[in-house]
Amino acid sequence: MSRIFSIATRSILPRSYRPVASQLSKYSLAGHGKIFYSTAGTENNDYKEIIVEYKGKRQNVALVRLHRPKALNALCASLIAELTHALASFDKNPDIGCIVLTGSEKAFAAGADIKEMQNLTYDYTYKSDFLANWEFVHRTKTPIIAAINGYALGGGCEIAMSCDILYAGDNAKFGQPEISIGTIPGGGGSQRLTKAVGKSLAMEMILTGKPIDAQEAERKGLVSKVFPKEVLVDEAIKTAEVIANQSKMAARMCKQAVQTSFNVGLDEGLKYERTIFHSTFAVHDRKEGMTAFVEKRKPNYEDK
Repeated sequence: MSRIFSIATRSILPRSYRPVASQLSKYSLAGHGKIFYSTAGTENNDYKEIIVEYKGKRQNVALVRLHRPKALNALCASLIAELTHALASFDKNPDIGCIVLTGSEKAFAAGADIKEMQNLTYDYTYKSDFLANWEFVHRTKTPIIAAINGYALGGGCEIAMSCDILYAGDNAKFGQPEISIGTIPGGGGSQRLTKAVGKSLAMEMILTGKPIDAQEAERKGLVSKVFPKEVLVDEAIKTAEVIANQSKMAARMCKQAVQTSFNVGLDEGLKYERTIFHSTFAVHDRKEGMTAFVEKRKPNYEDK
């Protein structure tokens, strides 16, 4: 295996253990004194391990770059805390209609340093529900596009799969190598990967630790499109702009309906979809969208 992949297999969890709760308290939305969603068009310089920019003609797309270049964007506790805070602030920001999450051309995120978890105990991990906070990506209401270049291994693959749309650069590698250090995926890998690529390939990837490339990921349905690595982020922003210019309420409802399909049977899912569909008839944007269609004009959504 390559040296980079060897490093990645040693980096499933963060480097020096600092309880996530203490990191989150630093960025608490209730207690920090200022909300971290900046005015659209400005950059947020308060974060240390992510970079936030605003993109699109209306500056309504939030671009988040994981930024630990020396560690291949390893998912340490402080990075997860910053990402959690940023996503929460975007959900509260009325200007943001879509999020693009990316890393560098070399690595989306190659897991996280195992030194953080090396000496943890079952007692601690069970009582603290260790890694449960990673589900915040999945629970973010604003649609998220993952733009994945390079390595998305272990936790990096799990964070990517927690997003709503996955685009890959032509150099992307996806894998769950946890077995090589005597453990299993802990951030959703065994569940989301199986639903995305099927039982057989998921078993092969998880039991051997071997990654797949971008082309196979597209064939198996793990990602929806593959682009040259140089244009990947720009292409993701283009799609994000299309989403962000829709009704934000409708976009969140669409996301909620699709996510529900993974958790319930078909009959229950169909009933849930109709319930959400019926609820749009109480929403201003549904009336405006249909009226604009009939009148052959562009809709003027007010996100209400």
